[in-house]
Amino acid sequence: MDTVRVTIDSPQDVLSALRQDPESFVKEMRVAAAAKWYEGHLVTQAKAAEIAGLSRAEFLSALGRMGVSPLQYGPDEVIQEIERG
Repeated sequence: MDTVRVTIDSPQDVLSALRQDPESFVKEMRVAAAAKWYEGHLVTQAKAAEIAGLSRAEFLSALGRMGVSPLQYGPDEVIQEIERG
């Protein structure tokens, strides 16, 4: 897989406030970004898990921790699915 390195500058006190070392902070940012993009229907669940660096099962668990529903269907889409039987 081809990768791109992205560098983000952050104030030191952010890491202290979150009680995280830089490596943990980066991992959490990847999960948070993937969850938000998934929630916004910008990426699929599989792609979001890949972005987060997690298995699908681990990503589903992370969604639960973040309060994001793993089911991204609106009411109309649920009704359509039920009607299709």
